[in-house]
Amino acid sequence: MKVFVTGASGFIGSTVLSELVSSGHEVVGLARSDEAAARINSIDSAAKVLRGDLKDLDILKKGAIESDAVIHLGFVHDFKNFEQCCEIDRQATVAMLESLKGTNKPFLYTNGTLALRPSKVAYEQDDIDEDSKSLRGITEQVASSYKNKGVSVRIVRLPPSVHGKGDRGFVPILMNVAQATGKSGYVGQGRNVWPAVHRLDAAHLYRLVLEEGKTGQAYHCISEQGIPVKDIAQVIGETLDLPVVSIPADDAGIHFGFLSRFVTKDGPVSSEATKKELRWQPQQIGLLEDIRTNYQLN
Repeated sequence: MKVFVTGASGFIGSTVLSELVSSGHEVVGLARSDEAAARINSIDSAAKVLRGDLKDLDILKKGAIESDAVIHLGFVHDFKNFEQCCEIDRQATVAMLESLKGTNKPFLYTNGTLALRPSKVAYEQDDIDEDSKSLRGITEQVASSYKNKGVSVRIVRLPPSVHGKGDRGFVPILMNVAQATGKSGYVGQGRNVWPAVHRLDAAHLYRLVLEEGKTGQAYHCISEQGIPVKDIAQVIGETLDLPVVSIPADDAGIHFGFLSRFVTKDGPVSSEATKKELRWQPQQIGLLEDIRTNYQLN
């Protein structure tokens, strides 16, 4: 298939690109800059580049229309303007879906598991948590509605930690906070959990969802159902040789900044249905071992 991939130069997208090309697919990657375009070309010379960003709706439509499938991985990661970033994502998603109506082409939308109801194990058939007012969760619902408009929409839900070489997400940020404050923290008793997956395992699942996924189905890209945040803080403390301490809930915002909304979440997630349907078996090391052996401060 000819697959249009947004976010193709990113941490996850670049691995998905390699996975697709190595499996015989033709990939067109969206690139917002010369640097992004060069990165796509360096990942695989067979990949093609379409210049533009998530605000260039006509470019997004062109990429979608001229391809056999779309994997939407791009997102503007500016947490200080998160609502605006979510709106950009929604407009981009709708633009591509509108251009695909009636084609029955696969469209893979990416969301996070933090949009699911917290404090209980979440399953693939679960809807987003209406009480959370998750903006990306709302976009997931919008995307899913196009299954009734002639688009083969499939949802891929990622955990808060997709780890591996080059990670610039939550774990490196936690490490930077620990270094800046002189302590590796968790909130309260730290029993709340984060699910996780290695990015190479994630890339493999994206290909399986593309090739074998079902219209209207959500898939959970989870290799570890839930790791206690205290355990993550412990490994960070060991890695940086810093004390590990409990941060009172009232002080979480001061200590963690924007990340406080995430480190207090409790979100165990099952991927058993995904593994069974697509015969997906994660092969890479777990998050804690990855931190111990491969993570350094940015």
